[in-house]
Amino acid sequence: MKKIARRKFVVGAATAAAAVAVMGAPGVNAQSAKVLKWAHVYESGSAYHTSALWAAEEIKKRTDGRYDIKVFPASSLGKEVDINEGLNIGSVDIIYTGPAFAAQSYGPLAISDYPFILRDYDHWKAYRDSDLFAEMGEGYRQATGNTVTALTYYGARHVTANKPILKPEDMKGLKIRVPNAPVYVMFPKAVGANPTPMAFSEVYLALQQGVVDAQENPLPTIKFKKFYEVQSNINLTGHIINSLVTVISGLTLGGMSDADAAILKQVTKEAAERASDEINTAEQNLAEWFRAQGVAVNVVDRKPFMEAVEPELTSSDVPYTMEQYKRLKAL
Repeated sequence: MKKIARRKFVVGAATAAAAVAVMGAPGVNAQSAKVLKWAHVYESGSAYHTSALWAAEEIKKRTDGRYDIKVFPASSLGKEVDINEGLNIGSVDIIYTGPAFAAQSYGPLAISDYPFILRDYDHWKAYRDSDLFAEMGEGYRQATGNTVTALTYYGARHVTANKPILKPEDMKGLKIRVPNAPVYVMFPKAVGANPTPMAFSEVYLALQQGVVDAQENPLPTIKFKKFYEVQSNINLTGHIINSLVTVISGLTLGGMSDADAAILKQVTKEAAERASDEINTAEQNLAEWFRAQGVAVNVVDRKPFMEAVEPELTSSDVPYTMEQYKRLKAL
């Protein structure tokens, strides 16, 4: 009986030693990394995606491998509406999304996406760093349980078409694709165009097949989505200074330590700054690049377009207050 007991002890000790070898030496994090999903609708070559990849590496490094972020570009986890919904059901952990899409849960957040409210990149940065944006983020968090951690510059949106657009009348009756959010309808309607909401992933083919006549996006987006291949004119309307918000699911943050949550928030903010600087720099040089490809890039007098839109910005239909509107304009 003693021999049998001794044999059991030896086997048990060997099993325990093997378990220690698998788990690692004392003091080493034995748990496997928690995988988080970061979803967006933009191409893998875009600054948004490359900055998200940078963030994934930084978060892995700064959490000592406790978190491993997988980034899913180009609508691979769903369209814009889908990934916004995914935050609340746990199918995604982090997303890039337009404020106008996030605003379907908290309306005032869309304010920066309205036409001609933001003047330029400097005005955009002032808003990003303002108490007003912080208040918008807090309102969204209270409404959804999810946290806006950063604002990324998306660029000035311009109209592309197969003809010059130099005055509001040139847009009358034009069937123009817009993102599927109410804020993007205001500008086309104000100038007599026919706004056609459509998912981002469907735009190139729709332009190529003539399903729509035009679309509007910033110059870097027009380049990486190759819209210039199927549109002969880029018209520099600059009608919206556009942004993306980085949003982290409340379900995700609720499962993290305070320290790791702080790291995640900080790194997504740094990633947004990297992408913003890259997009702003790209905008400065792209007009000439497009001209070199044989695309007409038309300088536009924006004042008549602004005058057409202005009454709509202070109408009773907007989701923000006049106090918020005045604060943003005054920045």
